[in-house]
Amino acid sequence: MVKLNGEQRELSGKTVTEMLNENGYDPKRVAVELDLEIVPKSQYDSTLLKDGDSVEVVSFVGGG
Repeated sequence: MVKLNGEQRELSGKTVTEMLNENGYDPKRVAVELDLEIVPKSQYDSTLLKDGDSVEVVSFVGGG
C-alpha cells in the first residue's frame, strides 16, 4: 500500500506517471513529492512506487 495525499491506495509497482493518470492528475500541472523528496518530471516514467511509500501531489492553480 502507498499513501497518496493521506489515503492508503494500492499503487505498488506503478510508475509515478501511471499513478497520476489513474488518479486524474495532469502530469504537466502538478508537483510530486515521494518520501519527502521532489520527483523531477523527467523521472516520472522511471520512478516506481513501492509498499510503504508516501506520495503528496500538489496541483498548480492559476488565478488572479
